[in-house]
Amino acid sequence: MTTQWAPPPVAPHRSPSRAGAVVLVVVGSLLALITLGLLAGGGFLMWADHTQRDASGYLTSGTGALSAPSYAIATSSLDLNISNRAWPVEQNALGNVRITASSAAPAGVFIGIAPRAAALGYLSGVAYDGISDVEFIPYHVTYTPHGGGAPAAPGSETFWQAQASGSGTQTLTWTVAPGRWIVVLMNADGSRGIDAQVSVGATAPFLFGLALGLLIAGGVALLLAVLLLSLGITLLNRRQDNAPLAGAAPLPPPAPAKAAQLSYPLRISGRLDEPMSRWLWLVKWVLLIPHYIVLWFLFVAMFVLTVIAFFAILFTGRYPRAIFDFNVGVLRWAWRVGFYGYSALGTDRYPPFSFAEDANYPASLDVPYPEHLSRGLVLIKWWVLAIPQYIIVAVLAGGLGIAVHLWGLIAILTLFAAFALLFTSRYPTGIFDFVMGLNRWVFRVLVYVLLMRDEYPPFRFDPGSDETPPVPSAPPAPWPGLMPAPPPV
Repeated sequence: MTTQWAPPPVAPHRSPSRAGAVVLVVVGSLLALITLGLLAGGGFLMWADHTQRDASGYLTSGTGALSAPSYAIATSSLDLNISNRAWPVEQNALGNVRITASSAAPAGVFIGIAPRAAALGYLSGVAYDGISDVEFIPYHVTYTPHGGGAPAAPGSETFWQAQASGSGTQTLTWTVAPGRWIVVLMNADGSRGIDAQVSVGATAPFLFGLALGLLIAGGVALLLAVLLLSLGITLLNRRQDNAPLAGAAPLPPPAPAKAAQLSYPLRISGRLDEPMSRWLWLVKWVLLIPHYIVLWFLFVAMFVLTVIAFFAILFTGRYPRAIFDFNVGVLRWAWRVGFYGYSALGTDRYPPFSFAEDANYPASLDVPYPEHLSRGLVLIKWWVLAIPQYIIVAVLAGGLGIAVHLWGLIAILTLFAAFALLFTSRYPTGIFDFVMGLNRWVFRVLVYVLLMRDEYPPFRFDPGSDETPPVPSAPPAPWPGLMPAPPPV
């Protein structure tokens, strides 16, 4: 018998690791959040530097009252022991400080700045109040009292680096220098009982450089975030299993999803996976901690990418396919975690760490990709039109919960099912079907507010593990004229 030799099968080409792609998306999303902070901080400082200075170039606080029954009020130590003294001092990077004070005391007010050791030596044995905390909204000063007697008149001392004394409004100006400093406020004659109105200002010449540095850092972080997100999303959406074998004919394109047979263009299903453990639900929250951590980062990425999709829809009428597939993957991941956990408790099979559809897992989710979305509707559907749905979802899920429901109707019904499992080892089918319908409602709203579909979520839930009754089309949008025209048949 002759055996015909056949070449060994060639393994299909595999795209790069999806775990690495998830890391790229997560890191890119974190960089995007950091970018927002850097740009917001730099913009605020630049605005303050150019608009909030007075005619003398000082950034000045509002006026606040300082009062105490003792002989002096002293600030906590201001530590300016800078290792490289040449730059901040010689280049005047720290600038000048200006303290303005006025008092109704007959002798007037005294303001002085002194080295910490000299100031504490002067106040040793003197009854004074140290400022331990200042709150600005609302304005409140907390003092720490120190016992003692009366001091010598402050103006006769020679250790003050800068001072101002007299009746009416007094202004002290000091060029900031390295060291440890204390500011002391007294009556000019050293008498007991202080009641003064004080404001503080500073030139802060470093502010412009700091603002510019934050803006530059934000721009660099933004470029890196866009690069990482683009690369990660591209890798996530490469089909690993659709690549043909070498020399084989190309695989036919997948059949389009039959969205018209659904009451909403979202298919969310869950199969009650019995028999189930009586007690495992007590510890699932511990087992799901790794998923919760990963999902937190993925939700951040989904938020950032949805903002990008918002502008893409606004200008092109299309949802970027890579972002759409990523968001569907996150929703699918979250639904599997919720189905295993406290959104349904429908299975004891641990959910996979994956974006892809898993035919062997009892929970699945899919959203058909829309070829066109309304440019006008994207401006209002996620806030104005969705307000009634937000209220209902808050009752059902305790907010826009996806994988975790701490309160709400879903959590209550799931708790009933958990106790039924504990005492009877059976999950009540009626509760399961009802919980599935409530979760289906929540995810429809999520798909709508994530801008993934223009069809308005119906005000109803469809119970059961899957949607079987075919409904021709989704309900129209509440505002006529904002929906895109249906494609020609």
